[in-house]
Amino acid sequence: MNWIDSSIREYYNWLLEKTFVTTDERTGWSAITTPFVGLFNDNIEIYAKLDNGRLILSDDGITLSNLDLVGASISRSPKRREWLEMISLNYGITLNENNELEAIGTEKDFNQKKHNLICAISEISDMVMMAKHTVASLFKEDVRAYLDEHNIIYTPQFIAKGTTGIDFTFDFQIAGHHNEVVIKSFNSLTIMNVPNFLFSWEDIKPARERISGKELKGLAIINDVEKEIKQEYLDALKSKGADYILWEQRHQPDMLAKLVV
Repeated sequence: MNWIDSSIREYYNWLLEKTFVTTDERTGWSAITTPFVGLFNDNIEIYAKLDNGRLILSDDGITLSNLDLVGASISRSPKRREWLEMISLNYGITLNENNELEAIGTEKDFNQKKHNLICAISEISDMVMMAKHTVASLFKEDVRAYLDEHNIIYTPQFIAKGTTGIDFTFDFQIAGHHNEVVIKSFNSLTIMNVPNFLFSWEDIKPARERISGKELKGLAIINDVEKEIKQEYLDALKSKGADYILWEQRHQPDMLAKLVV
């Protein structure tokens, strides 16, 4: 057992320890404070309620309100509205009349719906970058253009179910005769998203390989432009059998070879 195995276990124990729930008995709403960081470096908080067997999860409108505060209003940008609709569709999230992001299901759907809502909040919050005129597109779109440039045939927003029963979304999937690659693009690499990527890839790997009869590889494409990427994070990917492409080296033959399946 190497350090990343124990680190992943410790990471999920830490998630449990850092998740706090308070319930308003009068309204039936529970506030769930997560350790995930929001737009203003505060903890992402979501709200849950069971209403006659119907599960409602909501962000209470905070996500779009925060974007308004930093000048990245959804209502004033068709492009941001388009991204909001795409992200919502990918994660099965709806926007209600009060501008709240909602995930609706039943009690047995709680884990998946909570996971989807947090992912959607995080990705929608990233649209703050579109308020900066020096940023032409989100990094995920740069990766898409990179794949198109090299005539790579891919499936965007690839969803697969893991052994835990949770559906995980990857930015791209490339399928070959004998191998399959799932890709996640990282504008930054952190101590939180490395274990999350490794867990999601390892969780879907057995089922995908059984269904397709192909080896499933995990690939991270990492934005290292004017950024220092910690070597320990790259080593962690390698130690679990995943691979990576550094953006500044993306046109080098050894990096391009990782897209060949």
